[in-house]
Amino acid sequence: MTRVFEIGQVLTHERSFTDDDVLDFQRVSGDEGRHHVTPDATGRRVVHGLLSACIPTKIGGDLDYLAREMTFEFLRPVFTGDTIRCRLEITEVVRETDRTRLAMVGACHNQSGKEVMRFSTRGLVRHHAT
Repeated sequence: MTRVFEIGQVLTHERSFTDDDVLDFQRVSGDEGRHHVTPDATGRRVVHGLLSACIPTKIGGDLDYLAREMTFEFLRPVFTGDTIRCRLEITEVVRETDRTRLAMVGACHNQSGKEVMRFSTRGLVRHHAT
């Protein structure tokens, strides 16, 4: 079944990160920067930028989206316990015989409404026979 995409279509996802998430990502990535390893005075760790970038990539996974290009701009830190809401908007749709090419832009905000990340991506969704 071929999914229909429209310019202006908005998709969202929200999540929080735990200490275990940060420590697991640290083990997988090898990024042991002090700011990720050592909690601050309030007990929070700084979430890795690429770990926070998995919020929009989760939306892409739900679409069976194959990213060809991704750009992230990290504007302020995300801490363990923060609730991050991602809003992604489709800005370009090119339908082809066996795939739909997409361009999307978006931003993520923390529970205080502060923008923590902006991103853009281009890629495709393959059409599947029913």
